[in-house]
Amino acid sequence: MKDFDLVIIGGGPAGMAAALAAQEQGVRDLLILDREPQLGGILEQCIHNGFGLHRFQEELTGPEYAARFASRVEQEKIPYRLDTMVLDLSVCPDGGKIVTAVSPSEGYRKIRARAVVLAMGCRERPRGALNIAGTRPAGIYTAGAAQKFVNMKGMLPGKRAVILGSGDIGLIMARRMTLEGAKVEAVCELMPYSGGLTRNIVQCLEDFGIPLLLSHTVVNIRGRERLTGVTIAAVGPDRKPIPGTERDIPCDTLLLSVGLIPENELSKSAGVQLDPVTGGAVVDECRQTSVPGVFACGNVLHVHDLVDFVSEEAEIAGKQAAAYLQKGGMDGETFPVSAGEGVRYVVPQRIRRGAEPFSLYFRVRDVAKNARIVVECNGKQIASRKKRRAAPGEMENFPLTAAQLAGVDGPVTVRLEKEGE
Repeated sequence: MKDFDLVIIGGGPAGMAAALAAQEQGVRDLLILDREPQLGGILEQCIHNGFGLHRFQEELTGPEYAARFASRVEQEKIPYRLDTMVLDLSVCPDGGKIVTAVSPSEGYRKIRARAVVLAMGCRERPRGALNIAGTRPAGIYTAGAAQKFVNMKGMLPGKRAVILGSGDIGLIMARRMTLEGAKVEAVCELMPYSGGLTRNIVQCLEDFGIPLLLSHTVVNIRGRERLTGVTIAAVGPDRKPIPGTERDIPCDTLLLSVGLIPENELSKSAGVQLDPVTGGAVVDECRQTSVPGVFACGNVLHVHDLVDFVSEEAEIAGKQAAAYLQKGGMDGETFPVSAGEGVRYVVPQRIRRGAEPFSLYFRVRDVAKNARIVVECNGKQIASRKKRRAAPGEMENFPLTAAQLAGVDGPVTVRLEKEGE
């Protein structure tokens, strides 16, 4: 069994940023593990631009953004193991962490670590989670799988498509399929608002004349060997199909962009407490989970809209993992942070007394205009700011200053105050 001070599970943008931040803080005995044949994670198949605007003040493609970090990992000589699948993470009675992994070159191995950063990313929700009636023909893909087929394998999944769900991957694939010569009949969204960024709605749908059908869903799938069509219907406020609104759309491809799920099987095996709303770990402002010495960041913690924020959060986890190793732990009382009126979730879910300035990340429940974000402690307002528009598809970032944090001596709530309230 090999020993390391720090093991980072995941070699995508979060894992690489965490490793670099930890090394900058003095950690030299660290290792990145990733199941893919190259560093970069999901960004390797995201060949469209729009990455890096916040971090680098320029538009990069996914591979270009990943390469910025991968080159630094190489320059700093941070060790990593590719084609390595982590099977289990457990915690010893003395606090040590045991990482069990397997790879073609090294076989089955166990690694002992003093601290671990979880950066496994997220996965797509498949058809089996949707309960759509109909047959099981070929031609039904998650949007991410279709993206990999087109961008990395040069294979077009179909020529006439319907996309269910308006998350960013679905919107981007609507444009990509169109550019490759396919006809995208419609993008159907169950909710009365899109789950993607406004810029993607404009650039990927409106610019190409692709209809976005809000409050619509797929209610039936047709075809034996290959998909021949779907039936869509409008839904009411209860999200149930409205009888009489059904409409058949002939197509040979159905792409599913119906949500991402943080990849937390390893977190569960380690006994990490998970948030039922985000599907990720419950963490404090240092991104430490309920298990001391285990940190989480990026899409394994909560699904982000921009990779720039993934890198930013990962650097927090890497820096604080280094502090944990150097101090031998983290002291201080923590208080819960909860989502109030109009807010779906907040990360971090706990704040340490005497915390240094940091940002709260959260998503709203519904589209809101001319609202105010209010942060309260024990019912007393400690911070607020106006927000002209907030939407569930766009993650909010609320920085807290040292002066504002000085007033935190109990439970904290983040809520949205609509105009006139």
